[in-house]
Amino acid sequence: MIDIILLLVSLVVILAGAEVFTNSVEWLGRKLNLGAGAVGSVFAAVGTAMPETLVPIIAIVGGHGSAGHDVGIGAILGAPFMLATLAMFVTGVAAIIRHRKNSSMNIDTVVMSRDKGYFLMVYAIAIAAAFLPMFWMKAIIAAFLVAAYANYVYRTIKSSAGGYDDEDEIKPLYLARKKSSPSLVFVLIQMAAALAIIIFGAQLFVTKIQLIASALGVAVLVLSLIITPIATELPEKFNSIIWVSRGKDTLALGNITGAMVFQSSILPAIGIIMTDWKLEPLPMLSAVIALAAVTFHFCGLKGKNGLRISHLLLSGLFYLAFIVVAVSGIL
Repeated sequence: MIDIILLLVSLVVILAGAEVFTNSVEWLGRKLNLGAGAVGSVFAAVGTAMPETLVPIIAIVGGHGSAGHDVGIGAILGAPFMLATLAMFVTGVAAIIRHRKNSSMNIDTVVMSRDKGYFLMVYAIAIAAAFLPMFWMKAIIAAFLVAAYANYVYRTIKSSAGGYDDEDEIKPLYLARKKSSPSLVFVLIQMAAALAIIIFGAQLFVTKIQLIASALGVAVLVLSLIITPIATELPEKFNSIIWVSRGKDTLALGNITGAMVFQSSILPAIGIIMTDWKLEPLPMLSAVIALAAVTFHFCGLKGKNGLRISHLLLSGLFYLAFIVVAVSGIL
């Protein structure tokens, strides 16, 4: 019962941290005169990706042999899978709850196409690295993934420079409510504090949900692929829900897709270097489903009506298909 109560407390902590973080990252975009593409896809995405970045590293370094590697690889592959399916579904539900008359998402299609295109390229290459026989070959792939992400950040920030809309309404900075234009120092302090809150809440969530799952007899690999990513991806989900509720779709989806690019490049690069990077059938299936889901979204973006809320809602079917296979024990 205490674990369940602390699990609920951790959710509240993450939600509070996400609210404070979204407020600070919007002010950062204003201070740096950057558009929603860079703010959502780079700053918000990398910031909220910290929990799921730390979890696999801690699992691999501090774990015990193959079990630690299983948790690490599962967390690495589970993160983009969760964002490509469940996070998109949750964002679609949030858009429906907002009682939209327009069924299309009001997004910057250039930003979304770039994010999803990068994801499809780097994640497919990262998964292909599992079939290479020699470590030095995999190391080259790891270096390429890091370079690809650096190029993505450069292109995203360059294309968003000077793109901030002065008419975009932002709540006062929580640390400086009485100032119409708070200093960058206050913005960065609030952002750092919010990240600390989010990471603390996510780690508490992971700890408690692992205890509960262990008591229920859930396998380590299934736990790392399904349960742990749900906890570590909560910041992105909460941030996106907050932004969708305010009609800021590019920020909402950019937060998810930007995190996906980070997690399909930097995290696999870490896994390739720190583990043998051999993927079992279930982790491989999660990667294939993630690629399929993003391909589905990418086709929607290129369609006549653009990315629609229905595309996001259908992402839940990809997630459900994996859960059915994982629970049934087919793989």
